[in-house]
Amino acid sequence: MEKLRVCVVGSGNWGSAIAKVIGNNVTKSIRFHPTVTMWVFEEMIDGRKLTEIINQQHENVKYLPGHRLPQNVVAVPDLVEATTGADILVFVLPHQFIGKICDQLVGHVKPEAFGISLIKGVDEGAGGLKLISGIIREKLAIEVSVLMGANIANEVANEKFCETTVGCKNPEHGQIFKQLMQTPNFRITVVEDSDTVEICGALKNIVAVGAGFCDGLDYGDNTKAAVIRLGLMEMVAFAQMFCLGRVSPGTFLESCGVADLITTCYGGRNRKVAEAFVRTGKVGLPLWCHHGNGFIWGYKV
Repeated sequence: MEKLRVCVVGSGNWGSAIAKVIGNNVTKSIRFHPTVTMWVFEEMIDGRKLTEIINQQHENVKYLPGHRLPQNVVAVPDLVEATTGADILVFVLPHQFIGKICDQLVGHVKPEAFGISLIKGVDEGAGGLKLISGIIREKLAIEVSVLMGANIANEVANEKFCETTVGCKNPEHGQIFKQLMQTPNFRITVVEDSDTVEICGALKNIVAVGAGFCDGLDYGDNTKAAVIRLGLMEMVAFAQMFCLGRVSPGTFLESCGVADLITTCYGGRNRKVAEAFVRTGKVGLPLWCHHGNGFIWGYKV
């Protein structure tokens, strides 16, 4: 059996953390090729190329400092070169760049390749809201699964215990992803309800903004708990509408649902920025501002 080649498309905080997991796992299985390529947007760090630093020091000193990457994780600055020959594409980069990245990959991806998106967010365009996995699937004509959960990157890199959820409509691919990424401290549950898994990963950030407001206004834990509970109900209602009722209620009890919601409402960046908005007095309400293929944070002074 030909070994499956893996490419991690993205090298930020979360991308580097999952590359560490994947890099260690592929060396323990005869199913995967031992070398993992990681596409890195080239930057200069103290006069040196970031890819050069990663490949020589085996550390992403900018986005995941203090964590050693496996030597078989190879940083490649050219996107097409990094993905050439890959059987599995792991997409983990800011969602506003996914459209342009996929456009560059058109015609360069193996027809039998398949992917998994670790990108939390949705895209808004002329046709309305689109799932990130849907954009990848549409542009590259490959099967795409998703991975979402209560997975703070530094904690995963530190090998602290956590769970995650893989939404995968292809059972065979689900088992491949589990073998590729599961460790004793990074436990994976595979479910078929992939659209709901992805929606949870996006909507929990909105609820976390409300939780951050509660913290900034010193409303206390009771109020914050109410915001989280009501937010979860809204997530369920949105998913049912977006997926036309094809939603498994149990998905919200997986790591991608209630666990990720709790983690983000207590420790996530969206909670922190909302609290900061309130405490600094610089903003009345945060805004999701359209920018290119996605959204960025902005605020009204």
